[in-house]
Amino acid sequence: MYRLSQKLAAEFIGVFVFVLIGAGSICTDQFLRAGSPASPGIGLLGIAVAHGLTMAILVIAVGHISGGHLNPAVTVGFWVTKRVGTIQALLYCVAQLLGSLSAAYFLAGVIPDTFWRPVALGTPDLVQDFTRMHGMLLEAVMTFFLVFTFFATAVDVRGAFNKIAGFAIGLTMTVDILLGWPFTSAAMNPARAFGPALVARHWQNHGVYWLGPLFGGILASVVYDRLFLRDQPPA
Repeated sequence: MYRLSQKLAAEFIGVFVFVLIGAGSICTDQFLRAGSPASPGIGLLGIAVAHGLTMAILVIAVGHISGGHLNPAVTVGFWVTKRVGTIQALLYCVAQLLGSLSAAYFLAGVIPDTFWRPVALGTPDLVQDFTRMHGMLLEAVMTFFLVFTFFATAVDVRGAFNKIAGFAIGLTMTVDILLGWPFTSAAMNPARAFGPALVARHWQNHGVYWLGPLFGGILASVVYDRLFLRDQPPA
């Protein structure tokens, strides 16, 4: 049985690595495009795979320690369904936000300003003419799919793919990004948005990346809990 301090450390490290690779892939794309006008960079598929594959690896790596939440939307879903207490949920969210912030400062420290500033260090934002309401709705739906998959694979002990939950969660994130990246940058995670936004001082439409994912995560967790986990005790 792991201590709370160990669980918090796992959440911190997991989000640090996730933001490092995720936001870093966006900076890499900018670097490649700036180096050669003809370069396609790593593109949408590369960014989607960087996020999804990293999440898959991390859920597998730390899932047995902390549950592998790595996202306040997942943690709040666990809290709403009474799978974690209030204090633990708050501490998880703090650890996740600190992990994101640390990764953002690290990226800003090692990547030249000329490459990370044009993309605001990978801070998610809305495409022009895409309203905040549309952004929140799309983020909510994508996060619903992500958290629903999390509950179906990592929480439900009867799930057919429980042992490889990380792959299912990572693939879900990948396809979500393929859909949502052109419109909202497909954060699906308040922590993913927070660190880069603070370091890059890019707060435009930031509320979208809290309200949308949290609503989608809560809805997914309640739906799965009430419909499919009714006869199971909380984990």
